[in-house]
Amino acid sequence: MAARESAALAEALIRACLETEGIRRGELTIHADRGSSMTSKPVAHLLADLGVTRSHSRPHQSNDNPFSEAQFKTLKYFPTFPERFVGLEHARSFTDGFFDHYNHRHRHLGLALLTPADVHFGRAEQVIAARQGVLDAAYVSRPERFRKPPRAPQLPAAVWINRPEEVTASA
Repeated sequence: MAARESAALAEALIRACLETEGIRRGELTIHADRGSSMTSKPVAHLLADLGVTRSHSRPHQSNDNPFSEAQFKTLKYFPTFPERFVGLEHARSFTDGFFDHYNHRHRHLGLALLTPADVHFGRAEQVIAARQGVLDAAYVSRPERFRKPPRAPQLPAAVWINRPEEVTASA
């Protein structure tokens, strides 16, 4: 978090994230609003150099990224979200705690009630299998409580903001 937005900060953040996560050319699409930082030449050149595909919201559409909008709502309705931040350090302190909670403890409906960390660090299958084991045991012990054997939620195969047009077999 910084006092103001800048292309230099956006460039440094993107470069550091790609390096930390080991993301290779052609593996990432970044969807952003049309703010000056994300549309700046330094960031555009960096993304092109790193093989990152750019995707931008439609012009004059502040709500064009449903994932960001959902995260903002979760942030704003978080029980300890302050009425006002007293300064930059207060904001940093709050968001550090919030994002730790959001990524490691908050269960997301769109992620089969897993945390982002479970998915990111490859624990999703293990967590889903453990849940299925609990559901199976519950069904065996009290089948009358169920209409059919319960199934743990599964991760979606793909998630899109702007799904690319499908190429037909006849094309």
